[in-house]
Formats: sequence, C-alpha cells, structure tokens
Amino acid sequence: MKNLIIMAAGASSRMKKSLDQVNLSSEVRDVAYSQHKSMIPIDKSGKSLLFYLCANAKKAGYDSIYLLTSSKNKSFYDWIEKFNSTTELDGLKFFIAIQKIPKNRVKPLGTADGIQQVLDQYPKLLDQRFTVCNGDNLYSIDVLRILSKHENSSHAIIAYDRSFLKFPEERITKFALMILDEKNYLKDIVEKPPIETHDSFRNDKNELFVSMNIFNFNGSTIYNFLENCPLNLERDEKELPEAVRMILKQEEKSVFTYIVREHLKDLTYAQDINSF
Repeated sequence: MKNLIIMAAGASSRMKKSLDQVNLSSEVRDVAYSQHKSMIPIDKSGKSLLFYLCANAKKAGYDSIYLLTSSKNKSFYDWIEKFNSTTELDGLKFFIAIQKIPKNRVKPLGTADGIQQVLDQYPKLLDQRFTVCNGDNLYSIDVLRILSKHENSSHAIIAYDRSFLKFPEERITKFALMILDEKNYLKDIVEKPPIETHDSFRNDKNELFVSMNIFNFNGSTIYNFLENCPLNLERDEKELPEAVRMILKQEEKSVFTYIVREHLKDLTYAQDINSF
C-alpha cells in the first residue's frame, strides 16, 4: 500500500487577500473565497489543482489519499463524490482527516500537529510509510514516484534546486531551505529564514536547495517527533521542518534527500491561478 497525505487544512488567507488584484471569473472567485485554494478551478474543464495532484499521485503508484482538512470540509466530501469515479482517479481510496483546533486557539497548531492528528485518526499509518505534501502545489509524477519507492533510510525529502524555481526571491522566503552533506543526506532545514541569510545555505557549487514541503516518513519513528515538536515563537505553530530538525539531532543520515531540478507550480496568491 502506498499512502499520500495531502495537507489542505490552511485558511488560504494570502489567496483570499489577493483576489481583488486579479481579473477572475465569478465562478473561480466564488470558490476561492469560500473553499480551500486546492479546490479552485484552474482550467476550462473546471478541474482543480487537487484533482491533478491526485491524478499525478495515481500515476506515480499511490493507492490511498488522506486529505487533511479543517472541520469546515463539506466541499472535500462533495469533491470526492464527484470525481473519485472518473477515469483519472478511479481506484484511489480517499480518507478525510480533520485538524482540530485546540480550545485555547483560533487557528490550527501547524503542519506537524496536522500530521500527528492524521496518525491519531488513522493509526494503521503508524506501521507504514507515507508521503506528505502540500495541497497547493502541483508535484510532478516523477517527484511523487521517487518518494513512493524510497526505502533506503528512515525518512526522505525532496530538495528543489532554487535556480529551476521560477519564483521571485521574496517568495523563497516563505519556504524552508536545506543544507545537505556530501552523500545527499539532510544536515539541516530551516523554515522561512530571512532573505539576508539565504547565501549561507548555498553549497560549494553555489546551489541553493528549497523544501516545498514534500516528505516520505516512516510512521513508527516520526510520531514522537511530531508530538514533541515545539511551537515556533514567531509564527505560533508546530512546523513540520522543525520536527525533521529534531530527527537530525537524534540520528544523522536518517533523512535522505533527492535533488530535483524542475519548477513546481505553487498556488499561494490569486495571481498564481492564471499560471496554470
């Protein structure tokens, strides 16, 4: 069994705030305001990024998709009912996991907490490998396939070569940067480092490696790191890259890194919609 967890629990706040800056159809605008951005139609057929991401996952060999959502998730159930019998998605099994917000908070506790809640709700994953990715990135079949086949270390991550990502430098500050050793094992990963520190992450070939939040984890060994991940004091969230840093402190060469040299389409702002 090959499992993919798609993180689609965010509030899509940057998307909603930027909608007035782009000329969009009323249908697309209505979906963007009312639903998660992964549900926004991105082509003339009305299919969403989520549809194409799941179609790529099927082609890469995955058979089970776990959608991490908020409690306001009726649109995801409707989407599954509408599309999972289509040819492109036929045979995929879909599961919904809800990231609950603690009573003393107004927003979710972060991506590390979200994945922990998936494992709490589907404990069978604790005995399996699974891939985790964002719901607002259209990862390629090749990238998804690479992680689906990974077995040589406890965990794995994709490193995107910055020179192939067609993003302005300001956008790169929204992602995590990585440092690899000479055998491509992860040495460090830092979420959203300041732009003035980016050059310090470059290797001796002047390469800069960016995490686009796609990992392969061993369920039996990742759980404690998710549970014990500290809150980032600035962003007030338990961030998945920080849980990975905790792994590295305990066990070197436990996270193998696959370097990918291709662009990844990202759906963060309303301006991104037309890029598809």
